[in-house]
Order: sequence, then C-alpha cells, then structure tokens
Amino acid sequence: MLTDLIDKILVLFSISTIRYFIMAGIAFALCYKLFAGKLYKAKIQLGHAARSNFKRDIWYSMQTTVIHAIIGCLVLFTPLKGYTKVYEAVTDYPLWWFCISLPVCLIIHDTYFYWMHRLLHVKVIFPRVHLLHHKSTNPSPWTSYSFHFFEAWTEGAVLILIVFLIPIHPIALELFVVVAFAINVYGHLGYEIAPKWFRRTWLFEIFNTSVHHNLHHSKFKGNYGLYFRIWDRLLNTEHPDYVKEYDKIQSRRI
Repeated sequence: MLTDLIDKILVLFSISTIRYFIMAGIAFALCYKLFAGKLYKAKIQLGHAARSNFKRDIWYSMQTTVIHAIIGCLVLFTPLKGYTKVYEAVTDYPLWWFCISLPVCLIIHDTYFYWMHRLLHVKVIFPRVHLLHHKSTNPSPWTSYSFHFFEAWTEGAVLILIVFLIPIHPIALELFVVVAFAINVYGHLGYEIAPKWFRRTWLFEIFNTSVHHNLHHSKFKGNYGLYFRIWDRLLNTEHPDYVKEYDKIQSRRI
C-alpha cells in the first residue's frame, strides 16, 4: 500500500511539475523573451530580477510541488477520503453544483489565503517563513510556487479545508488547482496585461490585478488578498497607492 501511495505521489508530482513549467514557462517566454520589447511599457517594475532569483524560485517551487502532491494524495487516495465530501459520480449532485463548485472553491481559498497571509506577516513568523517568498521583490511567473517548506504546507492545506467543507468532484478539484495556479502566475507576472476597459467596470472593484500583488512584493505590506480586493478593502489593508499605480501603468501602455 505504501508503494502504491508513493507511486500516486510521483504521478501527481509529475503532472504538477509539467503544469508549472508549461504555464509559468509560457508566461515567462512571452513576456520576458518573445514580446519583452512590445510589453516594456506594461512592466510594473522596470528592469528584471537576476537569473539567480529565477533559479531560486524554480528550486523552491519544486519543493512546493512535492508537498502539494502529498496533500493531494492524502485527500484522494488514502482512508482520509472517506471522511471528506469528495464524490466520484457526477450525478451524485446536480450539474449546476458541479459548475459553481469552482467559484465556491475560489471564494473559500481567497478567504483562507487572506488570513493565512496576514498570519505569515506577523513579525515572529515573517523572517523565518514568508521572507523566502518575498526575496522576489520583483516577481516573475517562476515565483508563483516559491515558498518556504512550512509555507508550502499552509498554502496546500486549503485543499483539505475545501474537501471537508463542500461536496467536490475530483475533476472540479483539479480545475480549481489549474485555475488557481493560472491566476497565481498572473499575479506574479511582473506585467499588467489586463485590458484597459477592465478599469471602467465593476470587475475592477472586486478582482485583483497583477499590479495589486506586485505592490505587495515591492512594499512588503498590504494587499494580502489572492483573487479579490474584498477583504483588503473591508479591513483597510489595501495599499493606498494601488489604484494610482494601476492607472499610471495602464496610461503608459500602447
């Protein structure tokens, strides 16, 4: 049984590693290599991080990927699954629930992340754990999973929370992981690629942008939310220069 579990961990690790290098790699290749000249005015912080930063981010992202694979196996392939709300047959719940379970997961994750993130910024914890992620003051797509060993566990623990809180199909859970990582890559992209019309809609008042999270990396304080601005705005933790910085960068884009 242990051998079988290790095999499943290796499979999940391999899938997650491929996903990391494809999604973060494509984003990096497009923004930092192929279209770096055309996108120069969309760069949030002018200049790029050193290559050593990219190597460090990739190294720790692989550690995070191992840990997340272990967590995934725990909730899907061990007796723990019997105590969760994971269901196998799509017909066990209405199709509409399968469809909305993804946004529900994102809402749960955003709330979990906000409070977990603020905890990581407590003075006693920050230098011992979260500082590693903040070494990328000018983040890139490779930074998306670059976490300290203990932070990687707290980041991945949201899966455990989700499977105990709501009924979730494994496909919906995998979709959540993919969408969450894609948004994470965008948050660490280092470029603001949101269309200009986005600023004039109600969506801007709710959803985060790459500028939003980039300010957190450069200022080390405020903007603790992951997907939404809601918690930061409610609790007055949004950086006061966020909207001004966003407008400045968008105004210089072609």
